[in-house]
Amino acid sequence: MLDPLLAPRLAALPGLRHGFFTRQGGVSRGIYGSLNCGPGSRDDPAAVLQNRGRAQGHLGARALLSAHQVHGTVAIVASTAWPNGERPRADAIVTATPGIAVSALTADCAPVLFAEPVARVVAAAHAGWRGALEGILEATVATMEGLGATRDNITAAVGPAIGPSAYEVGWEFQATFLDRDRDSAPFFSTPQAGVRPHFNLSGYVADRLRRIGVAREPEPMPCTFAREDLLFSYRRSGRQGDGDYGRQISAIVLT
Repeated sequence: MLDPLLAPRLAALPGLRHGFFTRQGGVSRGIYGSLNCGPGSRDDPAAVLQNRGRAQGHLGARALLSAHQVHGTVAIVASTAWPNGERPRADAIVTATPGIAVSALTADCAPVLFAEPVARVVAAAHAGWRGALEGILEATVATMEGLGATRDNITAAVGPAIGPSAYEVGWEFQATFLDRDRDSAPFFSTPQAGVRPHFNLSGYVADRLRRIGVAREPEPMPCTFAREDLLFSYRRSGRQGDGDYGRQISAIVLT
């Protein structure tokens, strides 16, 4: 049985369903156990397909779409189900079509779900550090507006991502951010002298949403790195020498 994490503000909106699905409730085994929804992983494709079918069924959707994510700033519009196996290269999917669930696949990056209940437009974005810095959130909102959404009516929720205590980065990483976006400074910290900086990805994503005038869900979400029982983590899998990793899916659909 699936029990995805929910954002209260999205859950309170009429005419849609959503979920930040965890790694629990699927059929995959081993390092992919158990709800691995990433077709880009080296998991058994049949298991991934079955897992995605479970998420789709939980949402009551007639299709569940995800993109081939490239850490870029392209947001695409989906109005019909894509041909079997097709995954356009993009990092956000926007739709105004009921029954089409749009999703983001993550394993440390931040999934962001958007809803505009008046114009009935929803979106899912994959926001890693590069995409967030370069403008994937802004591109998603602009694409929603192209379908009739009003920015003041958009609510966004940031799902589970790697937390700042686990997200150690390099000094060059921090310098790049500060050079490109001086407002990112509050999202870096140095736990103790001589330690490399840590980055608060979810906080930064939430701040970018605030800056573009989008209401965000303030509820805290668990850290992907810390919660091995609940969530996949790219960084944790690398530390453990797993060789690959699963992806959790976050999705939203108009009913």
